[in-house]
Amino acid sequence: MNTRQRLDRAYKAAKEIPFSDADKLVFFSDCHRGDKSFADDFARNENIYYHALKHYYKEGFTYCELGDGDELWENSSFESILRAHKNVYTLLQKFHFEKRLHLIWGNHDMVYRDKNYVQKHLSTYFDPKDGREEILFKNLEYHEALILKHQESAQELFLCHGHQADWFNYHGWRFNRFLVRILWKPLQIFGISDPTSPAKNYKELIKVERRIKKWITENNNLLTIVGHTHRPRFPEPGDIAFFNDGSCVHPRSITGLEIENGAISLIKWHITTTEEGHLHVNRVLLEGPQKIRDYKTS
Repeated sequence: MNTRQRLDRAYKAAKEIPFSDADKLVFFSDCHRGDKSFADDFARNENIYYHALKHYYKEGFTYCELGDGDELWENSSFESILRAHKNVYTLLQKFHFEKRLHLIWGNHDMVYRDKNYVQKHLSTYFDPKDGREEILFKNLEYHEALILKHQESAQELFLCHGHQADWFNYHGWRFNRFLVRILWKPLQIFGISDPTSPAKNYKELIKVERRIKKWITENNNLLTIVGHTHRPRFPEPGDIAFFNDGSCVHPRSITGLEIENGAISLIKWHITTTEEGHLHVNRVLLEGPQKIRDYKTS
């Protein structure tokens, strides 16, 4: 199965979610939440991410996570990740209870494509304080892809992780997971990165982006939002409608995409220092806002 076939299959099976100009949505991906060990890249940006998430919750945004939210290659169980970042999952739980949470699986959390796995590991958790099972994410669903459909214009936005354009990380994910756990995770102590990741291999990154762009052009320039490569992308109207929200493991910052008032923006959250020496988590607009309707199908 090639890239086109994988993306075609994901598109055809995608759950359709209606939205309008009154809706507010935020897109993050590649959080790679770990167990707060030396290999947990998310831990460095946890405070930034948590602050941003609180902002979006209070402002009534719907949260869409486009894959690799949990780092289940380096970590063999979700339970250790939950213990390490309980505050984050408590906040995500609030989104879920209010039906403002949509999740997509990527190559690092591909085990979530198994509904039974999700139900077994994410529905409840053991609380040692009370000595009993507590509700976490009841009836949680993960998807390979989603389609946001504008209620007035019928314009579609296709959401997926993007590893459909990366054969080795889609079909060979189990082998890659084995290598990461046995080889690359220990080597991170010495600053050696995983060469199988397109986020750390520029040549592979370019290939993945080129394949996705080709699929977009073959599908009438369908507006498509992905993650996977960790490289933010925000095209101009008239260009190939290929968006990437970046990642939550950039050095000292996280990037994402927002949709508000029918317009899309690329944003960054990072820590700044005031003149008094206080640390402050700040949101910066990188690109946009640009009306979604400006990205017309060809």
